[in-house]
Amino acid sequence: MRKNSIDGLKSQLSTDSKVSIIGHKNPDGDALGSTLGLSLFLAKLGISTQVIMPNGFPDFLKWLPGIDQVLCYDAHQAECEKKLVESDFVFTLDFNDLGRTGNLGEFLKTLDTSFVMIDHHQESSDYAEFMLVDTHIASTCELVYEFITTEYLEQKLTAEVASCLYTGIMTDTGSFRFPSTTSKTHRIIADLIDAGAKNSQIHQDIYDNNAESRLHLLGKALQNLKVLRDFSTAYTYLSQEDLDTHGFKKGDTEGFVNYALSLKEIKFAVIFIENKSEKIVKISFRSIGDFDVNAFARSHYSGGGHKNAAGGKSDLSLESTLVEFENTLKSYKKELI
Repeated sequence: MRKNSIDGLKSQLSTDSKVSIIGHKNPDGDALGSTLGLSLFLAKLGISTQVIMPNGFPDFLKWLPGIDQVLCYDAHQAECEKKLVESDFVFTLDFNDLGRTGNLGEFLKTLDTSFVMIDHHQESSDYAEFMLVDTHIASTCELVYEFITTEYLEQKLTAEVASCLYTGIMTDTGSFRFPSTTSKTHRIIADLIDAGAKNSQIHQDIYDNNAESRLHLLGKALQNLKVLRDFSTAYTYLSQEDLDTHGFKKGDTEGFVNYALSLKEIKFAVIFIENKSEKIVKISFRSIGDFDVNAFARSHYSGGGHKNAAGGKSDLSLESTLVEFENTLKSYKKELI
């Protein structure tokens, strides 16, 4: 699906414009890479920009160019709201429903301003005046690249912008191994490297800076792994006690679900993470092939995402969530075997 009504936006953006750029709650590499990349690019044109996140972000992304200027709504609510009220345009990147921004979403609904959506997730809401949406694209950073290089042909990418966009593409494609990675993706990556993105250093900064506690937490997740061969499914879980014991920090469980998916003959992988402060169990779904985890998450876990990667939540206890999941799985046996 593609909705491209972003034509005409460039003519309305000027050095007099004030722009806020927002990512989703619990931002990942694509959310931060796309918002920061766009912000740095527009700022180079003399446009006033402010990146706002609903809450904080993982340590392994804190090296990104411009990240020291990001405002987090949960820590600086009044300042964020002032910036948003003063904005001529509010860009929402890497999400398509204001509910994905948590408490910030309620304030966004009160704004009388022009919204711009740039996103690659399915089933978009209709709050935005301008939209660049393509659900077949691997990452929002690719769409930001498309917007920049299509609308601003005369402008060269800086190394800082290229580094941000490279980060989002690399992380959302699983280091270029997911099916959504195309030849066009690689051509964009080549252009970003030519523009100054240090590909090897970016990979090292994100994936090779683990704390010892994170590896112990991964060990616990692997100990909790359960394989359901009759359903070509594997899942693991982490209780709040597991997280506390191993000094959990935001972003520590990133990628854990992929270990279950790496098992031979497994098509569907899930990780359940207990969050007692929010009284929910957070869930990440991954699949290989035709099994649609976006539909599965939407049907059963108030979630969504992409065909092969989605998220959701459960309001039940961790133990009850696991029992419910195994029971729900029985209805999908024909699709999984």
